[in-house]
Amino acid sequence: MSAIYFLIDQLFNLYLMAVILRLWLQLARADFYNPVSQFVVKATQPAVGPLRRLIPSIGALDTATLVFAFAVASLKVITISLIFGGGFPPALPLLITALALLISQILTIIFVVLLIRVILSWVSQGNNPMELVMMQLTEPFLAPIRRVIPPIGGLDLSVLIAILAIQAIKMLFGDILGPGI
Repeated sequence: MSAIYFLIDQLFNLYLMAVILRLWLQLARADFYNPVSQFVVKATQPAVGPLRRLIPSIGALDTATLVFAFAVASLKVITISLIFGGGFPPALPLLITALALLISQILTIIFVVLLIRVILSWVSQGNNPMELVMMQLTEPFLAPIRRVIPPIGGLDLSVLIAILAIQAIKMLFGDILGPGI
């Protein structure tokens, strides 16, 4: 039974991360023609495309993608609750859990993208298309940290500080909401 839970959990998490990444790529105005961006858009377009015709954007925020991300998080909570919990969750706990899951996944995807950027900085020669997208996504987080703590002796600590802050926020979230989120 735990293998089934793991598979369901991971499939929902991966797709939710793709939807969040689509929203983040749009907010960061990342290069749309980059292969990474193209993959994310093609993976999420069948569901987000029709929603975008129904739900208008608010400024730079693609509200259709945000609503879809919340729907995927809610569907994950409902599916796991029905399969393993024995029933449909009540509305308010469902909404709170889905919102907490969405925020947790946002923090996780930021962590993963920062980690990928660090690894690429060690091995890439600077002409990797993935590296450009990772830079476009993470620079809005790292630039304010660099203004406070500039590189010391050529060593940029902004990524380390951002990762520590993300982990602290996730731990605080876990303390507030309890285990399982």
